[in-house]
Amino acid sequence: MQHTPSQAQSANTAPSARAPRHNARFGRILATAGVLGAGALAWQVFNAPLPAEAQLAPAPAEGGVQTPYGRAPLTFADIVDKVKGAVVSISVTNGEKTASKSPGGRRFGGLPYLPDDHPLKDFFKNLPKEFQGPQQPQRPQLAQGSGFVISEDGYVVTNNHVVDGASKIEVSFDDQEKLEAELVGTDARTDLALIKIKGAKKSFQHVNFTKRPARVGDWVIAVGNPFGLGGTVTAGIVSALTRDIGSGPYDFLQVDAAVNRGNSGGPTFNLDGEVIGVNTAIFSPSGGNVGIAFAVPAKTAMAVIEQLKNQGKVSRGWLGVKIQNVDDDTAASLGLDKANGALVSEITPGGPAEKSGLEARDVVLAVDGVKIDDSRDLARKIAAYAPDTNVDVKVWRNAAEKMVKVKLGTFPNSAEALARLEDGKPVDQQPTDLDQLGLKLAPAGTGDITDGVAIAEVDSESDAAQKGLKAGDVILEVQGEEVKSANDVIAGVKKARDLGRRAVLLHVRSGQQKRFVALQLKKS
Repeated sequence: MQHTPSQAQSANTAPSARAPRHNARFGRILATAGVLGAGALAWQVFNAPLPAEAQLAPAPAEGGVQTPYGRAPLTFADIVDKVKGAVVSISVTNGEKTASKSPGGRRFGGLPYLPDDHPLKDFFKNLPKEFQGPQQPQRPQLAQGSGFVISEDGYVVTNNHVVDGASKIEVSFDDQEKLEAELVGTDARTDLALIKIKGAKKSFQHVNFTKRPARVGDWVIAVGNPFGLGGTVTAGIVSALTRDIGSGPYDFLQVDAAVNRGNSGGPTFNLDGEVIGVNTAIFSPSGGNVGIAFAVPAKTAMAVIEQLKNQGKVSRGWLGVKIQNVDDDTAASLGLDKANGALVSEITPGGPAEKSGLEARDVVLAVDGVKIDDSRDLARKIAAYAPDTNVDVKVWRNAAEKMVKVKLGTFPNSAEALARLEDGKPVDQQPTDLDQLGLKLAPAGTGDITDGVAIAEVDSESDAAQKGLKAGDVILEVQGEEVKSANDVIAGVKKARDLGRRAVLLHVRSGQQKRFVALQLKKS
């Protein structure tokens, strides 16, 4: 293409008015020089020293670079290699034992279920044991979850709901090694559990909880056992902090790393390979991952796990009240300037609050001089105290501030125990295990039972099961003596044994019907 003189002059791209062929050639040379010049300029810009505060450090060994805003991963592989050996898959067996064989080796399916008023009920009930078979045994149920090792001697953290009701717990490592574990303790309030690998004479790879608070936007890596697939790694960021998911007063982390069924109890790591949270729940209309998962923060988990390891349970302070938030209208009706504090809506009979003089309609404003924002804030602060601690509670009562001294009680370890306390009933720690009869007896006064003691559980292979006893039946008498507590049943069994009897006679109520049942005593 040739330029006219006017075009060449206006362009000012040539030193003299030479032949158009030479101008075009010179233009190409300039274009090439321009590209090279741009490259040289880019080389200078990208290789010029940065200000001291913005200089990039050499890439760390664990697959990332240091930026002015924190580390950025080039790959997660090095971090995964560091932590994956400490993450385990957990298999849990729940339920009763399977049916056993009869003495002759033949397996029976058990008696048919018949109502108490059926004409053949007594016929089947009185058949010899070898013809009866187990009484409708339950099949064991299998469940799966995740966990992670926190010590060389094999302590493993997981979720309470993963191991709840477990009769057998087995952990599997990424190298396919499987080991049996035992339950150390659980905490339903935070959904955490601690288990211990049995009898292994070796040191385990383990990971630690972080002591640094997480920030929204931090990279996270989740490792676990989704859908039973084994060691699976996903990555994302911290989406939010202090989430209330309607599970007690504690806050949860929200992350968007893919977490699915089976990831429960698994760890969420930061870029240093430290655990920042224990995966415990997902929000999912479909049942699968939608990018919203919740984890127990490391700080909360560490405090709970320490108590589980030392005591087998978590002890928390308990005020003995039901509370609610104070809104603007409630504040105005009570004469408060601001809508803050926790309104006492109900007092637990016989609880610490009632004994100390707290009243319904009180608004708790502060505990030991620390302001209370709302009902969840009060629940967290009280739970942080040890039982039997004396605290000063500032309340708003009758349009004036008042100070009340309260000696805290112990927060119940189960929803059932809490419900009994709120109803003003005493709480027994555990059902009484009566191995001699293959029974577990519920605490006295369970439900609406005012006479006798209820049966909480029946061993499917026991004589009691063969004779048709089941959970919910009530023992009224043992060896002719009235029963008011589990201790009365124990005393009756001892009396029968002391008399040399091979069986003990129980008077039992099943539904609306009463009957006598003689149970064989195991040989001591």
